[in-house]
Amino acid sequence: MNVRFADCRYDLTEPPRARERYLEAHIPGAAFVDLDADLSDLSIPADVAGRHPLPGAERFAASMSRAGIGDDTLVVAYDEGMTGGAARLWWLLRHFGHDQVAVLDGGLQSWLGPLASGEEEIEPAVFHPLERTGDTAGTDELLARLGDPGLLVLDARPADRFRGETLGLDPVAGHIPGALSTPSPTGRLPELPPQALAADEVVASCGSGVMATAVLLALDRAGRSDARLYPGSWSEWSRKGLPAEKG
Repeated sequence: MNVRFADCRYDLTEPPRARERYLEAHIPGAAFVDLDADLSDLSIPADVAGRHPLPGAERFAASMSRAGIGDDTLVVAYDEGMTGGAARLWWLLRHFGHDQVAVLDGGLQSWLGPLASGEEEIEPAVFHPLERTGDTAGTDELLARLGDPGLLVLDARPADRFRGETLGLDPVAGHIPGALSTPSPTGRLPELPPQALAADEVVASCGSGVMATAVLLALDRAGRSDARLYPGSWSEWSRKGLPAEKG
């Protein structure tokens, strides 16, 4: 089996800085996987699918091929302390039928080996996507099921943004009515509320579908692999003028 490290660091406020940090220091042999170019499809308007819409199968397969990730590759994704980029790749690979993926616990800071700098010569690989269904939830479903006691929405954004005290990058403050705040502490996966393992159905949300995948990773580690992602998350919900709750 081939092993490929994937550097998934990102910077929401200054995207080019992520690649600059990769060139400064990365795990030897790691491919840089860009949140905007490889793990999203920014050609889709934010008011349609949020700030980081999911890439389609063909687009994602091309990105994985460029990163040297093929059908027989074991992928080890990392970011800067479990900030969501690695979990996003972990979730997308599984979404497209590739289960041979792990996340480096603690991110690059936990790596004890040597680091490399500069570009890596990555040999392209062949990646065949087999897109799964049933692992996402859409805006229409969540809107129709507001107040449904069998559906639990976990919001991975910082607590102040969840409460509506700060606006962040989206036009409206607050959260989806009935959602629970499940922020990710620095360097660690989020602590899951007891309801997360007891609820009939769980959907993970955040600002734009990135940090929500860290919640899904935490749920998977806790033995719950049936939770779904709300890809558009608050960035889509808030742009559609839907109900917002504060506090």
